[in-house]
Amino acid sequence: MRMRKKANLEPRMAACADWQVTDPAALKGNWRSRKPDCAALWVELGCGKGKFTVETAAANPEVLLIAVERCREAMVMAMEKAKAMGLTNVLFVDMDAALLEGCFAPGEIDRIFLNFPDPWPRSKNAKRRLTYRSFLKIYTRVLRDGGEIHFKTDNAKLFDFTLEELEALGLETRNLTRNLHENGVVGIMTGYEEKFHALGTPINRCEILCHPISEEAEV
Repeated sequence: MRMRKKANLEPRMAACADWQVTDPAALKGNWRSRKPDCAALWVELGCGKGKFTVETAAANPEVLLIAVERCREAMVMAMEKAKAMGLTNVLFVDMDAALLEGCFAPGEIDRIFLNFPDPWPRSKNAKRRLTYRSFLKIYTRVLRDGGEIHFKTDNAKLFDFTLEELEALGLETRNLTRNLHENGVVGIMTGYEEKFHALGTPINRCEILCHPISEEAEV
């Protein structure tokens, strides 16, 4: 997400320090220590301004949700929402998805949310897509066996590409739909999703069941 630089970013970040993890690698294998009674550890990749993040955390108080976002200008807005709501089960990390294995132990995560990632439409950029097989293999290593990825996109071509990558890796999908809100809103929407749903753009979604993948599965 690209946003205009904010002159007051640092003091706003500092005001939300209780919700930010500045050294995520130090918590590798021990994230549940931040909420010892948590029933599950969920990670959202690319939380943006945090609408989905805070509503999901509020609706699931038993879960510890880690929201990852590279754009600090967006992340501070998400943290401010969490602070205003008094949420105690969500933490924010300024990090690239490619670094997940440096911050989470094998099998530590129960669920990953991947909502509306950049489609990188040019073929030469396919490896940058967060559903390219190298990323998918990272996710399967930090997810427990039987863990899930919940994936949503308005980009039909990215969805088709993702399904091909999943098939190549032998990963099963369920609850697949190419028009999630056709008969009424389903689940919690992101801010981006609300705008495109209002325009009548179909939302593609599926759940991916994960298991360890052999190195031979990667081409």
